[in-house]
Amino acid sequence: MSETRKKVHLVVGARPNFMKISPLYREFRKFPEKFRIKLIHTGQHYDSRMSNFFFHDLRLPQPDEYLEVGSGTHGEQTARIMERYERVLQEDRPDLVIVAGDVNSTVACALDAVKMHIQVAHLEAGLRSFDRSMPEEINRILTDAVSDYLLTPSPDADQNLIREGISPEKIHFVGNIMIDALIEHKVKATQSEILSTYGLQQKKYALITLHRPANVDIETSLSKILNAFRAISRKIKLVFPIHPRTRKQLSLFHLDHAAAEIPDLLLLEPVGYFDFIKLQMEAKFILTDSGGIQEESTWFGIPCLTLRPNTERPITISEGTNQLIRLDTDAIIEAVETILQGNVKKGTIPRFWDGNTAARVVKIFR
Repeated sequence: MSETRKKVHLVVGARPNFMKISPLYREFRKFPEKFRIKLIHTGQHYDSRMSNFFFHDLRLPQPDEYLEVGSGTHGEQTARIMERYERVLQEDRPDLVIVAGDVNSTVACALDAVKMHIQVAHLEAGLRSFDRSMPEEINRILTDAVSDYLLTPSPDADQNLIREGISPEKIHFVGNIMIDALIEHKVKATQSEILSTYGLQQKKYALITLHRPANVDIETSLSKILNAFRAISRKIKLVFPIHPRTRKQLSLFHLDHAAAEIPDLLLLEPVGYFDFIKLQMEAKFILTDSGGIQEESTWFGIPCLTLRPNTERPITISEGTNQLIRLDTDAIIEAVETILQGNVKKGTIPRFWDGNTAARVVKIFR
C-alpha cells in the first residue's frame, strides 16, 4: 500500500461526537488506498456505560488512542486534552485532523493541530446561538476561527461564517452528519424492544432529556422543571433517561425524592443509541435541551420543545418541528397543553439532511 495515503485523525470526545464521526469513519474506510484513519477518543465523556453503548451500537472499533482525560472544570479538561493529544500528534503526525461539534475536545484538539501546522476540518461548523454565556458557543467560535475546512450543516451556518470574515473558499455546505447515523441505524432502532420492556405505547408518552447547566445546575431551575413535570404527568406518561450529571444534581439539591414521587414519571438509566432512537420515533413529543435531538426530532417530524432561550440550530425552528420554551413552569405546561390538544407544528426536512453528508465530506478530501 502506497504511503502517499493521507493520514487522518478523527476525534471523538463526548456522546454527540460518536454519532457524527461513525458515518465518516466508515466512509473514509471505503478508500484504503487514499486514507489511513485513526480514531482518537479523548475520554471527555467518562461515563463508561454510556461510552460503551455508543461504540457498540454505532459499530465503531476500539479507538487507536484513548486519552482518558475524565471530568474537571473547563480549564482543567481542555488543558489535559491539549497536553495528551499534543503527545499523540508528535508521535504520529497526521495530514488532517477532523473535529466535530462544540465540546471541549473539539477546540482543544483543533488548537493542538493548528499550532503544529496540521490542517484541521471542523464538522458541523458555523452554528451560532449568539449567546457567549454558553461554553459550547466559545468552543464553536474558536474552532471555526482556526480551521482550514469549515464543513457546515445548513445555509445559516455558511452565512454566520461569512459574517465573521471567514473566506468562502474554506466553507463547504455538506449537510447534517447526524442524519447519516440516523438513517443508517433506523431499521435496527425500529427493532428495539424498549417500549415493551417498559410497557410504553406509541404516542402515549413524552420523551425528556435534560443536561445543560442552566437547567440542572441551579436548584430553582430544576425545581421549576420538576413542578412542570408533576402537572404534565397527570395527562401523559413522561419517560426520562437521566443523564449522570442531572441525576447527580437531583441528589445534590435533595430533589431526587420529589422526582421519584411524580406520578407517571419513568426515570431510566442512560439507554443505548438504538433504544433512544426508538423512544424518539414513537414519542408524542420531546422536551429537551440537547442540540442533536432538535435535529433528530425534525427529521422524524416529532414535535420538540427545547428548554432554552436560544438555539444554534435555528433551521430546526424555521423549517423543522422545534420551538423554544422559556424556563418557567407555566410556560412549559402551556406548550405541552397545546400539543396535547392537537396543535402541533408541521415541519419539513432541510436540504442535505439525506444520509449522504459523510460521502460529501470525504469527496472534498479525495
